[in-house]
Amino acid sequence: MNNDTCIARLDRVGKRYGNVVALDGIDLSIHRGEVLALLGPNGAGKSTSIGLLLGLIRADSGTASLFDRDPQDIQARRRIGVMLQSASLPPTLKLRELLTLTASYYPAPRGIAECAALAGITDLMGRKYADLSGGQQRRAQFAMALVGRPEILFLDEPTVGMDIASRQSLWSSIRTLVAGGCAVVLTTHYLEEAEALADRVCVVARGKVISEGSVDALRAHVAVRRVRCITRTDIATVSAWPGVTSVELQHGRLSLATADAESVVRRLLAADDGLSELEVQRAGLAEAFAEITRESETGDMAQEAA
Repeated sequence: MNNDTCIARLDRVGKRYGNVVALDGIDLSIHRGEVLALLGPNGAGKSTSIGLLLGLIRADSGTASLFDRDPQDIQARRRIGVMLQSASLPPTLKLRELLTLTASYYPAPRGIAECAALAGITDLMGRKYADLSGGQQRRAQFAMALVGRPEILFLDEPTVGMDIASRQSLWSSIRTLVAGGCAVVLTTHYLEEAEALADRVCVVARGKVISEGSVDALRAHVAVRRVRCITRTDIATVSAWPGVTSVELQHGRLSLATADAESVVRRLLAADDGLSELEVQRAGLAEAFAEITRESETGDMAQEAA
């Protein structure tokens, strides 16, 4: 990744809370025009990393920078937008009033109508914040995060509480912002969300980045493929074939996992000339994430034992 496009960075950052090590010499970079998905189990260090970049907390060692400035510098902070997992907003204010108030904090804010359109809340502008559903409140928070024309947008679990249509609409708006050069830092437990949006994925565990790369690169980490088809060949026969690690019937379709999909598919076709609806899929990001974190934990336990 080109360093000329890097606009935020953690460099060998360490952070402790008492005896608990939250970050252990972590390196992290954010670049213009990309979606960076920050993934990891609870307590991995994701929130601490974001808190450092937002200037909410200080590092014990190493450096955090935002637009080559201290993250607490007001000139740097005016160039970011933030949508945290929880927000306390005045419940009696209407959405139009909330966005107008937010706009008053910025020298050159984005138009309120444009923010509302990007967040899909144009028809809700006359409603009080307290009268909105959880998903509608999340969309309102997204609109508020856009008001300052951010160059980096921090989104912490942005689509919690949204229905499928609202979620996909928000994804479309995020892609529009990124196409305009905005960087997005995304933390989410919906791995399909990271798979749909991320240009780069950082998997964090125990305060370190344990894997980093594109979604395809992380998926390639897992050799297992999922093969599905409709066949007359029974489960017992298929489960005995070399390389098949699991087999089950799902709604009349045979579903199996294997690291040697090509060989297994040839055997399926040879065993049943009436085979239909054959489908071979690579591992998803969820499977890759599980495999990467499992390998990291196994490696740490081996080091401790040594």
